[in-house]
Amino acid sequence: MVKQAENICRQAAIQLRDKTEPQNWRALKEQLFNKFILRLVSCVQLASKLSFHYKIISNVTVLNFLQALGYLHTKEELLESELDVLKSLNFQINLPTPLAYVEMLLEVLGYNGCLVPVTRLHATCLTLLDLVYLLHEPVYESLLRASIENSTPSQLQGEKFVSVKEDFMLLAVGIIAASAFIQNHECWSQVVGHLQSITGIAVESIAEFSYAILTHSVGANTPGQQQRTPPHLGARALRAATSSNT
Repeated sequence: MVKQAENICRQAAIQLRDKTEPQNWRALKEQLFNKFILRLVSCVQLASKLSFHYKIISNVTVLNFLQALGYLHTKEELLESELDVLKSLNFQINLPTPLAYVEMLLEVLGYNGCLVPVTRLHATCLTLLDLVYLLHEPVYESLLRASIENSTPSQLQGEKFVSVKEDFMLLAVGIIAASAFIQNHECWSQVVGHLQSITGIAVESIAEFSYAILTHSVGANTPGQQQRTPPHLGARALRAATSSNT
């Protein structure tokens, strides 16, 4: 929609430059407004084709939905709208997301006999993913301090840590491990063991990330504590507490 608005403004600028009769701004605004719902539905429909495959949202379903909202469109207009969205994104829509990694790992965990029901883990993972998105900087700052065992990382250490922030697989195992701890901490070690064998990521790294997430979600450090536990020691305590239950 941003690109479409830019195109409309560009066309209006060209008309002014060429001294042709410009379109009425009210008409341009109405044109943009009328296309908004259609573009929004096209985005949802494209996402369904990428994610659900055999359960995609059909054109008939979309047309009925739009009609219920008072918008009358044809199947050809739906296809044109999808094509416009794809062109605006340069056809680059199949991009990896943290959720894709989480769901892939959960599926493998389900086959491996995870003690915590995967459906419950999935629901908690979605909530924690939202949380990490909203608290991205504090969570990763905690993880950085834990990884270097220092509360004041240098600029160089921060720059080297950028690759960790871009590691979706590490984020996924941390999210799942934290979710497993919330659902059933007695099964945490088993889940982390599965994650380590599936991904090859060290148990220590999984523990540190899950501890950082738990600290910012359920509050591993309570507000009443006078002295905060260093993140790396907290991760060690987390591993020790759960391993004693196995």
